[in-house]
Order: sequence, then structure tokens, then C-alpha cells
Amino acid sequence: MPSHLSADRPAAQPPGRGSVDALISQTRRLKGEVDAVRRDTQSDGSDPRERWQRALYDLALHQLNDLDEHLAQLRDGPAPGSPAPAEPSADPAVPSAPRRGSLLSRVGSAEWNLLTDEVSWSGELYQILGRDPAAPPLTLDELPSLVFEEDRPKLTAMVTGCLVDAKPIDGEFRIVRPDGEVRTVHMMGEPVLDTDGSTASMWAVLRDVSELRRSQRAVSETRDSLQRHRHQAQTEHRLAVELQEAVLPPWRGSLRLPHQGPRTLDLAAHRLPSSTSALIGGDWYDTLELADGQMLLSVGDLTGHGVAVASGRATLLGAVRGMAMAGTQPGQLMSWLNQLLDATVQPALGSAVCCRYRPQTRTLTWAQAGHPAPLLFRDGTGRSLNAPNGVLLGTASGAVYTQAEETLEVGDLLLLHTGGLVPGHNGADSANRILALGPRFAEARTAQDCLRLVVEEFGESEREDDACVLVARVTS
Repeated sequence: MPSHLSADRPAAQPPGRGSVDALISQTRRLKGEVDAVRRDTQSDGSDPRERWQRALYDLALHQLNDLDEHLAQLRDGPAPGSPAPAEPSADPAVPSAPRRGSLLSRVGSAEWNLLTDEVSWSGELYQILGRDPAAPPLTLDELPSLVFEEDRPKLTAMVTGCLVDAKPIDGEFRIVRPDGEVRTVHMMGEPVLDTDGSTASMWAVLRDVSELRRSQRAVSETRDSLQRHRHQAQTEHRLAVELQEAVLPPWRGSLRLPHQGPRTLDLAAHRLPSSTSALIGGDWYDTLELADGQMLLSVGDLTGHGVAVASGRATLLGAVRGMAMAGTQPGQLMSWLNQLLDATVQPALGSAVCCRYRPQTRTLTWAQAGHPAPLLFRDGTGRSLNAPNGVLLGTASGAVYTQAEETLEVGDLLLLHTGGLVPGHNGADSANRILALGPRFAEARTAQDCLRLVVEEFGESEREDDACVLVARVTS
């Protein structure tokens, strides 16, 4: 090899060991901290955001590992008695002995002498390319034979630019090793000029970046998946909200029965959203004046969240209204609702209370399906109505639902609600906390005033799920 080729590059000298050792210590400490956080974030992989975060941690560790190895090689320099990484070994067929701190199988070097047609590869490059160390190194004309056909034009353009226009090389291409394994190689190189300014040789450092690129692809793919998931969730949430608003329109003022003379109900209702989830649940409330002058009051909850549940709730509520308009009594109505849920393509569970109120006699006929009983307040005192038999909708095919009757008086307040109205309390405990509002209800003048008391008492608390409340006040 001409002497001027090696004279262009000074012999590598190890930098100050103290400063590099400090950098290595900091890098390894950071690696440990990142790895500890990564292990703490392990999950079943079902959450796109968690998958994306895990991929970022993996990528950070790959980059820190590379930094650690580079710093070690920078600190140690060439092994005693061995050539610099870009120089050929004493015997090109024999790879340099691996040493602690080298980037074994990760970074190799090569030089192609255009004047003598000599080619020299480091031992690491043989390992990167999967070549037999006893085989001669490939010339620049032979090198593309290892490269993916789609990437060959890129390699040719880089080499041509270096040899003809003295441009530095900086690019990646994929290779196929003899064992069939595909690896991604990053190549950086420069021309070495002769005294007349012509290119005498080209030297390059080739780095196996397969694992790094794999981690980067994982980050990109999981980020794209997360964005798609967010977009889908936003779309589903918007649709669920639209379905909910169509089924549960916001109440403005009180609703009265317009055709029954002095016998009227003062009504108000409200949905209290979950404070921990943006997903729409299956809770509902409903009132409907029937053709015979009676009034339908119902509340219920279909298990689950999202568009499917919102759609199922609309179907269920439509069925309740249709059967009530046809004159079906609450007990029979619950039996048919149970059959409807049992026959759906996607089985679901639900709870409900359905009441028919006859203004002429102030008679309330009602049935329930695994749901909290209505609460009746009279003269400042409240109690739960005795519940007739009824299991959750969708749990037992052919279940029988009985019904009960209650005679109301002027001034009575009937409160129907879904589970979770009182955060952190269920069953009798929840009912007792609502019943404790009886004296305050007695002082309220309208159903809306009573509803406002309920929202003020329980609406500001953190709740895991939606809840609905319906208030009916007998005015005459």
C-alpha cells in the first residue's frame, strides 16, 4: 500500500481515560435506570400506549448500549500490537482477535486501494457480512452481490459519488448473509486523495444497525397504532355521545302531563358522568306519556361501555317504549326484555326498573330486574319500596318477573336511580345516604330543586362509572 495512504490518517491515540471512564459510568448508570423503568412498565400488551412506551424504552436501551460500546472502544484504543481498526491485519484472512470494549460484530472497517487493487477488511467486517475469514475480501464491483437488489442503486450512487466527486459516504443498505439472515448496515466513508488530487483509495466504516432499526420501526409502528387507536376512540366516543344525546336529551325545566287536568307529575332527570373514564356507559332514564294517559318511568343500566353499548341501550329503550305503548304491564315487559337480551348476537347483561303511573288513582305499578328499588319520600321521610322478584336481564332464559303496586299521595317524591349514584357505596348503604336527603326534599318546591340537591350532594365526588337519577313529584 502506498505510504501516503496511511500518512493521511494519524495513528489513533487513546483519549484521557479519566474523562471517558466518567462518561462510561454515567452511561451505564442511565442504562440501569432505564431498564428498571422498562421492567416496571411490563403489561399484557393490550394497551397501544403501553406498547409504544415499551418500544421507546427498548430503543433507548439499544442506543445506550451502542454509546457504552463506542466509549469503551474510544477509551481502550487499539489493542497492543494490533493495527488501527481501518488498517488491514497482518494476515487479511485472519480476523483481529476480539478485545474487551471492541464493537465485535457491530462495527467493521474496509479500504479499497484503486492504485494497487488491494482490498483490506477488518475481522469485524467479516463477521458483520457473515463471510468466511479465509475468503478474500470483496472488491467494490463485487460488494453489491451481498446487497438487496432494491438497495443496490443506493450503494452504487454512494460509491460513485465518493470515487468520482470525492463526496463522503453516509448511507444504509440491507445485506443478505450467506446463512440467509438479512441485516441492515450503515456505511460511512471518505476518499483518500493522491498528491495530484485524484482518488487513490476509499476507506469506510460499516456498522450493523439491524437491532437499532428494528427498535425504531417498533417505535414508529406502535406510535402509528396508538394514533389510529386514539382516532378510533375519538370517533367511537363522538358517536356514543351522539347516540346518548339522542336517547337521553338534556332536561330543561320540568316535564308535566298536559292532558290529565289537575293530576300531574313534576319530573326531572340527570346523568352524572364518570370522572375516571371518557367512555360512555349504558345507563339510561326515560319518561313517556302513554296513549291511555298513564305515564311510563324507567331507569336502567346495560353493562359495558362504548358505541356497541350505546347502540344496545337505544335498542333496549326503544323496546321498552314500544311494549309500554302497546299496553304491556311492567312484569311482562321485563320478561320480554330478558328474552330480547338473551337473543342478541352479542350477549349482554342489564338491570332496570320500569314503572307505570295511573294519574286517576295515583297508582304506581312497577317491576325490577336486579336493580335498586325506587325510593319514596313522604313528609320528609324516605323508604325503599319492597322489590318484587326479578333477576338481571340476560342472566336466565325464561326468567319470571313479578310486579308490585304502590299508591302515592300528593306531595310524594319518587326517586329512581342507577347503581353508582353514591360513589363508593352500594346496596343498602347507598340507599340510606340518599334517604337521608328526605328532610331537604320536603323543603324543595319542584322536582328540579330536588334533583339539584342530589347533584350537589353526590355529583362532585369521584365516580368510576356513569349514573342516572330520575325524580317524579306528585303535584296533585
